[in-house]
Amino acid sequence: MNRRDLLASGVGITLSLRHRLPGWIPRPTPSPAQLRWHREELALFVHFGINTFTDREWGDGRESPALFNPSALNARQWARAARAAGARAMVLTAKHHDGFCLWPTRTTTHSVASSPWRGGAGDVVAEFVAACRAEGLGAGLYLSPWDRHEPSYGDSPRYNELYIAQLTELLTRYGRLVEVWFDGANGEGPNGKRQQYDWTRVFGTVRRLQPEAVMFSDAGPDVRWIGNEDGVAGETCWATIDPAAVPWPGYDAPGVRELLQRGDPAGSAWRPGETDVSIRPGWFYHADQDAKVRDPANLLELHFTSVGRNSKLLLNVPPTPDGLFHGTDVRRLAEFGALRSRLFAWDGGAGAKKRIDGDGRRIALAFPAPVTFDVVGLEEDIRHGQVVSGYRVEVDIGGSWRTVSRGTTIGHRKLDRIAPVTATAVRLVVEGALEAPRIARLSVHKRAD
Repeated sequence: MNRRDLLASGVGITLSLRHRLPGWIPRPTPSPAQLRWHREELALFVHFGINTFTDREWGDGRESPALFNPSALNARQWARAARAAGARAMVLTAKHHDGFCLWPTRTTTHSVASSPWRGGAGDVVAEFVAACRAEGLGAGLYLSPWDRHEPSYGDSPRYNELYIAQLTELLTRYGRLVEVWFDGANGEGPNGKRQQYDWTRVFGTVRRLQPEAVMFSDAGPDVRWIGNEDGVAGETCWATIDPAAVPWPGYDAPGVRELLQRGDPAGSAWRPGETDVSIRPGWFYHADQDAKVRDPANLLELHFTSVGRNSKLLLNVPPTPDGLFHGTDVRRLAEFGALRSRLFAWDGGAGAKKRIDGDGRRIALAFPAPVTFDVVGLEEDIRHGQVVSGYRVEVDIGGSWRTVSRGTTIGHRKLDRIAPVTATAVRLVVEGALEAPRIARLSVHKRAD
């Protein structure tokens, strides 16, 4: 039985580093940029553009630039709200499918330079990046490959040149970026034709001009889509994947979304999942959704189903036509940040006596006094890869060990919610692993009443 067959069998195994299978390939590990991305855990997505002024989700490319005129745009307000939520980065829609560019590009007149905003001398991307830097946040940009305004879209060689030119402007004018975001959107252009994207050239351009940035898309190459826009990663979620299974952005063969959810333990590429979801029903601002903003409890639930499942949460917050986050959204972000901080500021395992047995497969924390908790935090040292494929968590109550949760993968972080217990010790038992596990942390927490 080869390595892939053994993994696919679902059998819990542990392979020591000293006794690998013949032909064993070292497990993938994250690059420094991917490791930083994991540790951010939360970023804000900012959908802003011509759709904000037409009250639409998808523009058709025929909108007049004269519509774009935010009266009070303040990207610093966005960045402060992001920090209050606990986010460490933001990603801006520099261009959406309608083709309207939020920076004064040389490639088209369909941009802020043709709008009345700032007398045609404004640059939303520049203000966004400056605000991120002022607030200590990483800055990322999304450049939609689909362009419903551009006449050359569908004439593949011509449009690919234009797209690379737009991408090059964004990657060279604004300093260091932490993420460049792509999707596989590929509808018809003004001429009724579809485009053949040159993804090899696109990815190569980013790697050459912004080597420290991670690239997101269905197909990575650094970070993958999680397969839905509901804020839910798979209960089993590997950071690794087989690149051949998702060969390009927008690839949507049967079973692909399920694969994006769970990853692949035998995958040769480290390509963790990013979980994108909006704080409102829509991605762009709509006044009739002001009463439908997610509340702090719901946002914390998203944290558990994304970050708590070895993913990263990318939470969309759309500015209003004034160019500001709505007051309700700002309050909810701050309340979410406070709720999240309270939960993780207290670790009932701090000061506990730690014991490690069985080649790292059993880790126990003995508390100085009984501790009440209802969340268990688990972390692997992913600098060496992700290997745990099955585990259980036990607590010591009155001298007897009782299982309170079971799971499959851990990765950067796994958060198990359990019924409240008061225990004198907690223990992680690794039941299956691809190699000797390296557990970085075992912690216990208590949700607010």
